[in-house]
Amino acid sequence: MIPNGATNMQRKEGIVAGAALALVLYTLILSILGPIVSAAVRNRTVSSYGSVKAIGVCVYWDQACTSTVSSIDWGIVEPGSNVNRTVYIRNEGSAIVNLAIATSNWNPSNASSYMTLSWNYGGQILNVGEVVKVELTLSVSPDVTGITSFSFDITITASE
Repeated sequence: MIPNGATNMQRKEGIVAGAALALVLYTLILSILGPIVSAAVRNRTVSSYGSVKAIGVCVYWDQACTSTVSSIDWGIVEPGSNVNRTVYIRNEGSAIVNLAIATSNWNPSNASSYMTLSWNYGGQILNVGEVVKVELTLSVSPDVTGITSFSFDITITASE
């Protein structure tokens, strides 16, 4: 006959052994599934590109206006992220202007359903020869699916 205290001790040892086994299995499962889940998330990244057209102004990478922007490489973007690029826009016309921005030629065409381009230009008038610093922001929906790369055109237009 086993004393009552010994039975309780055996139960406690069984519970501790079971908990230790569960912890080992949990750790093993995480070590196996962790890289798989992480790889799945990494596979949701999308590469990108964007060409820039300027009408009535020039777009530059630097404030001194020496390096013209013809395209923007947005890099690898993650779902749910925002990517910023700073450019400088100079009024090279002969009249004061206001600026507008538009996107077109999305490839694939459904990319525009998951991504938007915005800027922090406040609508101020740009005098002849004046340079304005502008931040372009590409926002990518967390729900983007089926897109592994994309491209689109950006058109910046000056109007009097």
